[in-house]
Amino acid sequence: MSESSTQTESEQTAGRESTDFRPGFVFRPGPTPAPEAEEREARMAAMGIPEEYRKWYGVHGVPPLSAKLGMVFEHMSPDKLVATMPVGSNEQNIGILHGGAHLALAETMGSLATLLHIRANLDDMERVAVGIELNATHHRQIREGLVRATCTPVNLGRQLASHEIVMRDESHRRLSTARMTNMIIHPRR
Repeated sequence: MSESSTQTESEQTAGRESTDFRPGFVFRPGPTPAPEAEEREARMAAMGIPEEYRKWYGVHGVPPLSAKLGMVFEHMSPDKLVATMPVGSNEQNIGILHGGAHLALAETMGSLATLLHIRANLDDMERVAVGIELNATHHRQIREGLVRATCTPVNLGRQLASHEIVMRDESHRRLSTARMTNMIIHPRR
């Protein structure tokens, strides 16, 4: 058995240098540190989050995974979200967009859309969205370019919200269809 296989994960990651996958979003072992207020605002602006919604997002502003995947929001409202994500750097080993990247895009959009519903439609600044179900059907593969996703509500309630997220290529061909349901709850203290 090699010496590295007997080390714990924390021992293996101790002393490793950070890796810069995307400018401004550096990988470090352990929980993602919350950015300073100025950096939080800059990240949200770079990802297309409208200024009037920024106060509603958590300490990170934007989900760190979403930033690493290169998501940019083109439109945000409680009734519709539109975002893009590059295929490049998000492929699986055979050169096509990873199915998990589709799902990460869908879950991000469904969660953010539910948060907008909670804040804008329900006028509730306390409760949060937690995903309880996500499914997807992949219709076709994509090897390059941008994926454009549109998230629209299926049902918006006081306790549950469900959204459909349709992902298309730059020729408007459907790549995936996802559906996400979020429960609207009070956060644990």
